[in-house]
Amino acid sequence: MDTPPLKKQKVSDFVEAKPAAWTDSDDANLEVSLATDKRRRKLRDALLEDTVDGRDYERRLRRQFEKINPTPEWATNARSRLQGTASGKRPRTSTGSDEEEEEEAEDNAVGLDALLSGTGSVVAARRAKVLAQGTLAIERLRDANLSAKAEGEVKVVQFHPSPKVPILLVASSDRRLRIFNVDGHTNPHLQTLHVPSLPFTNAAFHPGGTSVLLTGPRPFYYTYDLQTGTTQRSPRGLWGTTFANTPQAAQDGSMEICQFDQTGSVLAVAGRRGQVHLVDWRAGGGQVVGSVKMNSGAKSLWWSGEELMTLGEDSEVYVWDVGQRRCIRRWKDEGGYSSQLMAGDRQGKHLAIGSKVGFVNVYGSDAVESNHDGKPKVLKALGNLTTSITSLRFNHDSQLLAIASNVKKDQMRMVCQ
Repeated sequence: MDTPPLKKQKVSDFVEAKPAAWTDSDDANLEVSLATDKRRRKLRDALLEDTVDGRDYERRLRRQFEKINPTPEWATNARSRLQGTASGKRPRTSTGSDEEEEEEAEDNAVGLDALLSGTGSVVAARRAKVLAQGTLAIERLRDANLSAKAEGEVKVVQFHPSPKVPILLVASSDRRLRIFNVDGHTNPHLQTLHVPSLPFTNAAFHPGGTSVLLTGPRPFYYTYDLQTGTTQRSPRGLWGTTFANTPQAAQDGSMEICQFDQTGSVLAVAGRRGQVHLVDWRAGGGQVVGSVKMNSGAKSLWWSGEELMTLGEDSEVYVWDVGQRRCIRRWKDEGGYSSQLMAGDRQGKHLAIGSKVGFVNVYGSDAVESNHDGKPKVLKALGNLTTSITSLRFNHDSQLLAIASNVKKDQMRMVCQ
């Protein structure tokens, strides 16, 4: 028995506006106060506005939702094309040719089929866009730790190294590490770790993303395994026999300043009197295998590929060959304004150094290259802040640099390339 062909439907059959499936007649009589609840105050159109009816309240909730979750561009274009087709007008391209429209639709269909049949990343296939100069549009979302606030000062905030894992760690002065699943809405609290014997001043994800390193003003550290949920303290033989003959006072330092290399196999720890210890992390546990020494105490550490960069109290930057334990380059920060913090980008194109008086010097690739002779040239000297720089961070494509100071309130600046 032959099946009759299906009737081809037009797009206009589906675009007609349909009435709501259900309406509540009591919405018009409902009164909602916007001023008494802190969460509803953002819905007010005027500062002195208070009570609205149910329908107006629904409209404002919908407006706030669309503000936080704007309509994607592809959906807006699709709706405009559907509305144009329903009104009897064919949407035209810039040339106004119907044949070109059909070719574009075929190309889009082929691209969609290729997208659905593959497992590649959609984001990686997009071309990097250059940020336009001018005002940086930002919007404050719900606090990340709203579900479990810290009972003390927040010391460290860091995202998981993998962009596919939306996890945020928050280490605070109450000696607790809290982990959150950041979704931009509720940000549920996942785990809390309490370590009474260690006051946290530094916490960092391992580059592999499997564990968290916790350090502070103590000669030991803790590691928290994200998969098993277990916590381990550093072994007693952390400093090995290499430094067995050193005075006990030199060993009873802290591990506040430390930095993993890009592979996570070596951990550099700033010690006393200019010592920078190298901890072998390949076996999963700490063991000091060597050290390098500066002329002054280390203030900050940064890895540029396989080379280690250290910043001293005298504002001098050292570039070390870790394998041979020797300094291959040395230069002084421009101005020497009590430099105390150093950070670079992922590509090794820029290096930023912050000082106690608020200045931030930004250098180019000549500052991180070991084969470059002479003192690097400052690309930009930023004087936007006047207090001690405590945070420096480049974004993923090095177009933005965030500088901040915790000495005063509202001391944060975003600098565009």
